[in-house]
Amino acid sequence: MNVDDQNIEGRRITVVGLGKSGLAAARFCRQQGARVTVTDMAARGQFATEARELEALGVTLEFGAHRSATFDQAELVVLSPGVPHTIAPVETARRRGIPVIGEVELAFRYIEAPIVAVTGTNGKTTTTELLGQMLQASGLEVFVGGNIGTPLIDYVAQGQRRDWLVIEVSSFQLDTIVHFRPRIGVLLNISADHLDRYSSFEAYAESKMRLFANQTASDTAVLNAADGFCRAAAERVPGKRLMVNAGPNDGGSGNALIAVDHITFQLAGLGGHTINLSGWQLIGDHNRENAAAAGLAALAAGATPQGLQTAIDTFRGLAHRLALVHTHRGVRYYDDSKATNVDAVCRALEGFATPVVLIMGGRDKGGGYQDLVRPVRQFVRALVVIGEAAEAITQTLGHLVPTVRAGDMAEAVRLAAARARRGDAVLLSPACASFDMYDSYHQRGEDFCRHVQQLS
Repeated sequence: MNVDDQNIEGRRITVVGLGKSGLAAARFCRQQGARVTVTDMAARGQFATEARELEALGVTLEFGAHRSATFDQAELVVLSPGVPHTIAPVETARRRGIPVIGEVELAFRYIEAPIVAVTGTNGKTTTTELLGQMLQASGLEVFVGGNIGTPLIDYVAQGQRRDWLVIEVSSFQLDTIVHFRPRIGVLLNISADHLDRYSSFEAYAESKMRLFANQTASDTAVLNAADGFCRAAAERVPGKRLMVNAGPNDGGSGNALIAVDHITFQLAGLGGHTINLSGWQLIGDHNRENAAAAGLAALAAGATPQGLQTAIDTFRGLAHRLALVHTHRGVRYYDDSKATNVDAVCRALEGFATPVVLIMGGRDKGGGYQDLVRPVRQFVRALVVIGEAAEAITQTLGHLVPTVRAGDMAEAVRLAAARARRGDAVLLSPACASFDMYDSYHQRGEDFCRHVQQLS
């Protein structure tokens, strides 16, 4: 890494996108003495509070369009993950030799502490949070953030000092790395997602594999052997491989062996350790895989077996991820609003031992719904569809089970409640983005929870 990468005082920096990471990047660059311009396609009214803060710091703001001159005059472009790295002004900047990076790459250039980075199509937030708790329960000082919670650049700006940084990274963030190198990289799974942004599944998968692009033989990769792509990817990682072995087909050669009620870890130099899952609150095989991956990464980072056990026993899961919201008239209602792709819905359904009334829909992400045919046949009693993708979902799945369309979430909850029987589960697991009706999956989940509570 060039030492000049850290010296941005006086440099002209264009930050593209004023989401959470864009705001943090602009704030940091200005504090370092850079001349910062933020450009966003949205109207100023959507960022009134952020605009006031940045203008007080001396940041120039441009809304409603990306001006070519703003990119041409930049010495560095910092791209927010919500903005495709293939848009014309960004591509033109690259051709002109202007460096284009993301907020994670910017932050990495100022970080000395070792990093554990977690990615995958599904489960990365749960794994990141659990991993952080395992390290903290082992007595280590830990920062947890990245694509969830606190942007990595805020850790730098606040002058924090931790033993380890545990961060979630998305494919969008990995698209804009240059030097970023996690000491431990965790790849949980790869399935079709974000095909509205990537040209193919292969292109999306290659973005995920960039997690290991800068690792060396001294680094560690944790991979889930239950996922076919991860098994194949293991041959491509340059460092030490630690494998989650999720079943007998993996030959018993994994470093984390999963059973129904326990996980056994076997690491060279550390011996074998078994943690009990009797206190584990999360349902589904996929969550046991997440726990095993978190445990391997935590042990590799210096966690203790007791720290792992404490975290397993106390971890209660995260909002909008298969969270039990309410029980009404013998029916359990679950919020899985974070399930924004088909594979996540498949995994959620497979965790239920009782029939499910499924609420699906939102903004289509381009992957199709054919992979849901088998689990819908097997687990779903009735289907309630909402949002822009309602018709596409109905065309693929509507002939399998009774299907009805709802105009909004309130109606969806009422229709689902009317079709559920005592002992059933009603599950919001959309398989779609939220942006047709909501600002985020958080907002969608909260709306679902509100209407479920009103059933009482």
